[in-house]
Amino acid sequence: MPLRERLGLPDTAGRARLIGAHLVDSLGTGLILAFVLVYFTRTTDLPLTTVGAAVSTARLLALPTALAIGPLIDRHGARVVAVGANALSALAYCGFLLTHQAGQIVLVCLLAQIGHVGYWTASTGLVVLASPEGERTRWFALVQTLRNTGMGLGGALGAVLMTGGGTGVLRLLVVLNAASYLLASILLATWRPAAAPAREARTAEPGGYREVLRDRRYLLLVAVNLSFVFASMILSMLLAVYVTVGLHRNASVAGALLVLNGVQVVLTQSVVARRLEGRPPARVVAAGALLNAFAFGLFALLAAAPGWAVLPGLYTAMLVYNLAETVATPSREDLSVSLADPAQRGRYLAVYQLSWNVGQAVAPGLLTLLLDRGAAWPWLFLLVLSLAAVPGLLRLGQRPATSSTRHV
Repeated sequence: MPLRERLGLPDTAGRARLIGAHLVDSLGTGLILAFVLVYFTRTTDLPLTTVGAAVSTARLLALPTALAIGPLIDRHGARVVAVGANALSALAYCGFLLTHQAGQIVLVCLLAQIGHVGYWTASTGLVVLASPEGERTRWFALVQTLRNTGMGLGGALGAVLMTGGGTGVLRLLVVLNAASYLLASILLATWRPAAAPAREARTAEPGGYREVLRDRRYLLLVAVNLSFVFASMILSMLLAVYVTVGLHRNASVAGALLVLNGVQVVLTQSVVARRLEGRPPARVVAAGALLNAFAFGLFALLAAAPGWAVLPGLYTAMLVYNLAETVATPSREDLSVSLADPAQRGRYLAVYQLSWNVGQAVAPGLLTLLLDRGAAWPWLFLLVLSLAAVPGLLRLGQRPATSSTRHV
């Protein structure tokens, strides 16, 4: 068996620029993601509370972005939208260098968020362009691997540059980030998918969002996806504060757990996806939800565990959580495509992306509120949410009642 087949990798011939664009885009995101608040508090005279309020305002204003992006994808194609979104991100981060007031922070962060949402809404369509029938799950696994690799490398590089650095280093990070998005835009603009004429061709004038909202199966997918959105937020919003405040452990433990997540996903994502090929995607995602529930139960128990059990318990829970990510992510993305009407795929993917935008806006406040009530409460909430997603996913796995409903 060829090495590519054993590793579960798709055929990447002729798609090097697409792969490079995904990797560079994620590298840029990792460079600046953790340092946005630090950047504005150090390069302006504004207090942290004002900066935080401005960034939050920008993200709230950007919530409808996905719905505006959907029709653009249907009209112009995913590649054109992704090129424009990355170019907008590059422009936004250049604007960081000229920002000194709260209103300006709202503007540049809003533009950056629109660029991010536009790119990730279109990115699923890019996979459809790149992947022949039968390899779509492998491509989603590869994209997930590239994203984790790029964000991990970017975050590590950003942290190294930040060590002992001042505002000059922060500005350098912003410049590098803007350059990365510009490079990703150029790579996508010069990529010519072999099957682009067939796959990007628009059919008859597509309908509006009304048809999407009438598709109960797709709305069910969007609803259950919220459980995975909340689950993904533990890495950036919950894990570090739980380890340091809830369990009274050193921050380096949280850092090690984050490294474990990145390494495990990068090394195992494609192999796990190959092992699960041929299985009903809805059931695979349901298995991922159950693994998440198990991991969150372990995290919750650690709040009352004896001291000797905390560290082994943290690493065990993290290994299970990482496994859930590698199991569920490719099949979940495949469902988002296979359940969508090809003539209106942009609008369908926009509604799917909206679940991410809403979840990412709500999760920080809700999870920290629960954590304030007790160290185990956010984990118990995530456990219940993950279990609640399973019946919906199993229902998605059932055969449609009518022949007009899309196949899962």
